Amino acid sequence: MLLDPSGDTPGGRLASVLAELLWPTRCVGCDRPGELLCADCRRSLAWIDQRWACPGCGAPFGHITCTECDHDWASRATVCAVRFGGLPARLVTIFKDHHERRLARVLAAAMVVSLDEASAWPSWSGTPRFDVAETDAVCFVPATGAAFARRGFDHMELVARELCRQTGLPLADVLVRDSARDQRSLGRRQRAANLEGSVRALDDLDGLRLLLVDDVITTGASMRAATRALLARGAASVTCCAFARV
Repeated sequence: MLLDPSGDTPGGRLASVLAELLWPTRCVGCDRPGELLCADCRRSLAWIDQRWACPGCGAPFGHITCTECDHDWASRATVCAVRFGGLPARLVTIFKDHHERRLARVLAAAMVVSLDEASAWPSWSGTPRFDVAETDAVCFVPATGAAFARRGFDHMELVARELCRQTGLPLADVLVRDSARDQRSLGRRQRAANLEGSVRALDDLDGLRLLLVDDVITTGASMRAATRALLARGAASVTCCAFARV
């Protein structure tokens, strides 16, 4: 269903009411009627304990020794909400490929919860991994042109807008992504090579402290390429956040 995901306009509210009558909302995890993700399924998510996560790449158990990175990410910190697989994978797939755009709110809410938790733990520099008062704007890893044409929307733009609504931060829609192969079939080195030079920042970002968001971090190639693009245009710092971490 391609409906106004916010329901904030009169037409959107009416469409939401009609859609609920015709296709009642059911939980993505257990098919229970009422919510897109019920309380039981929210609790069952493989939440990442930020205390033990790698401050650099967001891996679930890299606080002391990380096997997923060499502490060489250009971002000041990375925060991921849940481990990828099972229900989180289903949420992402249904959101992106089955057009359930209301899930943008669910993913954004999970990310906000984890950012709040991460604010209590230090980055490699000793400062909090996230501080909303020290963040100027939210930006997102953009979809490729082919993905946008296939879906009819940029899924991470929707998540970023929801995250802005929940945190009060402004949106900085500054990144573009040139033609590249679909990352899902590529290995670690292929992903990095595929994205080399394909992500660009359109505006000067002198001194801005940015929160960069994406849905899933696998090898980190997309996040790292986008981070480099933002820093190259003058951003003072980039903090990364993803819904899920492989």
